[in-house]
Parts: sequence; C-alpha cells; structure tokens
Amino acid sequence: MTTMFRAACAVLATVLLVGMTACEDAPAAEPIVIGTASPGGPYLAYGQGLARILSRDLGQEVTALATQGPAQNIVLLEKKVVTLGFVTTGVALQGWNGNDWAKGTRYRSMRVMFPMYDTAFQFVAAKRLGLHWLDDFSGLRVGAGPRAGTGGTYVPEILNALGIKASIRFGAMESMAAQLEAGDLDGAVFATGFPVPVLTTLIAAHPVDFVRPSPDQIATIRQKLPEISQSLVPARTYPTQERDYATIGLYNFAVAHKDLPDDLIYKIVKAVFDNHEELMMAQSSAKETVPANISRDTVLPVHPGAERYYREIGVPIPVDQTH
Repeated sequence: MTTMFRAACAVLATVLLVGMTACEDAPAAEPIVIGTASPGGPYLAYGQGLARILSRDLGQEVTALATQGPAQNIVLLEKKVVTLGFVTTGVALQGWNGNDWAKGTRYRSMRVMFPMYDTAFQFVAAKRLGLHWLDDFSGLRVGAGPRAGTGGTYVPEILNALGIKASIRFGAMESMAAQLEAGDLDGAVFATGFPVPVLTTLIAAHPVDFVRPSPDQIATIRQKLPEISQSLVPARTYPTQERDYATIGLYNFAVAHKDLPDDLIYKIVKAVFDNHEELMMAQSSAKETVPANISRDTVLPVHPGAERYYREIGVPIPVDQTH
C-alpha cells in the first residue's frame, strides 16, 4: 500500500507540475484599452464602468484611457494603441471619408459594436451675462472642449455656419468649468451625453444659463451639416434646469478595430447588454444603450461579431455591411 501510495503521489506531482508549466507557458491575454475622452465628461465615467464589467466578464485586464475624445480615439484605434473607442457619428463620418480633421487620411479600421447614447450640444453661459440665444455668443470667449473631441471638432463649424464670430478656446471639460467659474470664459459648449458630471458640479456652485439655438438656426445647421440631428435635454436633468432644452446632437457608438476576433466582440456586446443596469449606475446616459438603438447607425459598418449578436436576438442591422 505504501508503494502504491508513493506512486500515486508521484503521478499527481507530475500532473501538477505539467499543469503549472503549461500555465506559465500560455501567453497572457493582451490588455484591452478603451479610448474615452477628457475627465469631467460622461465618456470617461462610461468607459470606467464598462472596463469594470468587461474585466470581470471576460476575465482579462480592461482599462479606460482618458483621451481628447472621438477624433483622437479614431487615430489611436487605427494605430492599435487602443483596442476599443467611443465616437460620435459626425466625427466618425469625417474620419471615414478623410474630411475636415482627418485632412485627407481615411480611417477605416473602426467597426461599430453597440450604441451608447445621444450627444447633445449643451451651450451655456455665465448667468451674469444674461445670454439666451446663440447669436449672443458673438465676440465672446467660448470654450469648445478638447480640440480633438466632438465639441472641438464641431463647435467652430457650427458657429461658422451661423456666421457667429466668437473667440473659441479649447481645453478639457474640467478646465472649461473652472474657467467659467473664474470668469476667464464667457460661455462653453459641452458636446456630450447628459448629465455632464462637471457641468452638474459647476451649476451647483456657479449659476449658468442654457443658451438656445433657434429653430431657424437648427435648420441651417442641419442643412450644412446633415449628420447633426435634433436633440433634447429634458427638464430637471440639471438641478436648476426648469424646462426642456431643445438643441442639436450626434449619436455615440462604441467601436472596435476590424481585426479583433469575432468571438471577442460578440462576448463584449453580450456583456454590455447583460449588465445594462450596472452600466447605468456608472453613467446614467447609458439608459440609451439598448440593442434597438443600433438603428441610429446609418454610417459605419458593424463588426461581424456584433452583427452575429444582433441577428441572434432579431435586431436588424441598419447599414450596408459590404465596406
């Protein structure tokens, strides 16, 4: 019995040693990096919540990287510096076609995974100025957000389309809020989902007015920039906001590099929708992150792994997949 016991122990030790060696030799999964946007906005909060969900469900390291926003995310994704990224429809369309900020370079590695939420252009001004309409921004110092973000990309075009000559300043959302409070900016545009965390904090300490684009201005903007749609920030989204705020917007999507395996993207998309409530706890605008909103993508191809998920649950894919 003793001999048999010793033999059994030797076999078990060999099995354990081989198993440990195999684990040591197996390559670790590459970390997944999500390109988001500057601190103070919902992209980063959303990305941090998504990273926690994916780290747990995929069983590998996932991190949210603060960036300048969609335009930079597209460039980083093309170079495979980030694995996933957040984009708005308009900035993504410019990158795909090589227009405007892309300066002739076509960025065509991005593939849509899932819809995020509507980006509303939230134009605000220091209450002391008593501004009401976009025309009132003429001649004033207006923050547009990071240069490579949605606001930094679109605010100059929007004001130019309306013939409004303002002094546009670029910088992180947190910086814009601080400059508004200090009087170094007269107004700012938070082009992102709502509520914007840093804007909520600003309003609590320093009153601002929401500055409205008129119906005629919205029509002019949409004629010149057709990718822009109408948007609405419901009353009480912010503590002092007493009525609905009608403005303009762009839809947001999470994208992945086209070379990522279909199975991985399928698992990511499934994890997002399976953990929807948890994602909303990280960023409330994630309430719009539902499968049906993939219909808002009329521009970019969907990743085959994501397409498989939508077809399985009976949600149609809205765009031509022959890109």
